[in-house]
Amino acid sequence: MTAPRPHLPPAAPPAEPASRRFAEDVLAGLTAPRKHLAAKYFYDQQGSALFEAITRLPEYYPTRTELGILARHGAEIASALPPGAALVEFGSGSTQKLRRLLPHLRDLAAYVPVDVSEEFLRSEAEDLGRDFPALRVAPVAADFTQLFALPPEALGAAARAGFFPGSTIGNFEPEAAAALLRHFGATLGPQATLIVGVDLVKDKAVLDAAYDDAAGVTAAFNLNLLARINREVGADFDLAAFAHRAFFDTALSRIEMHLVSRQAQRVTVANVPITFAAGETIHTENSYKFTVEGFRALARSAGWEGRAVWTDPDGLFSIHALTATSIRRH
Repeated sequence: MTAPRPHLPPAAPPAEPASRRFAEDVLAGLTAPRKHLAAKYFYDQQGSALFEAITRLPEYYPTRTELGILARHGAEIASALPPGAALVEFGSGSTQKLRRLLPHLRDLAAYVPVDVSEEFLRSEAEDLGRDFPALRVAPVAADFTQLFALPPEALGAAARAGFFPGSTIGNFEPEAAAALLRHFGATLGPQATLIVGVDLVKDKAVLDAAYDDAAGVTAAFNLNLLARINREVGADFDLAAFAHRAFFDTALSRIEMHLVSRQAQRVTVANVPITFAAGETIHTENSYKFTVEGFRALARSAGWEGRAVWTDPDGLFSIHALTATSIRRH
């Protein structure tokens, strides 16, 4: 029997507003007093592939640890979702984590992966549709941090639940993380359930190695952002003139990733000259690390109540089940 083809949105035209927003955000970040770029722009097709390679590195513990929690506690995590729910995964990327839950979600009404990388989204959705032909898959190509429309034909009257694994919540400043959780609540609606992966505070050496691997894959992932800007915005970055730097800031409880200018130089971006001093950096990512209670307090401030939490035996990572308590739908 042929698997049903998942509903795929039409390809975005070249002049899509998201492309203009990318260019505007790049110029705003690179002309700021402290240069920065938004981490969400890492994930073009090449960036998504590089990130998947990072998740397989020996130094990078989060993915395998979270997968281990899902394998050990999948039935309990799945039981936190309403029966017959439609599951919306924000920033879906690879479906490997969802696949750990699917054997325990046999009554799932629909799966709605939301991701900004359309080509990668299509590929993963088609693979999932072939492997789980009874599952209704309705991918949405969108930036999950912005307003977007969920496909009503896929959700129907099913209860809505959210899935946000990978500790992506840590990429946002605390106030922005709370705003994002409120946004998820408004997207899913009152009494929704949200399953969130959250990385935990741990030894600095473990954290530093996870974001600066010996094989240089994370460095390539970071530098690929400049290659994307060259291609999509019209810039002349020399990737060899920048170096990857990552470190854990204990006081702020976050990993910082930067691109460091190896020399004094000038780069043209969309016909705008951008100067760099030797050693000047572009701040490309934060990854905040939490305690269990610290994350629950953040979630509570955004209208979510912690119902359950699961961790690995070494206390490296956590998965939280939250219920919306004071959320208004968009």
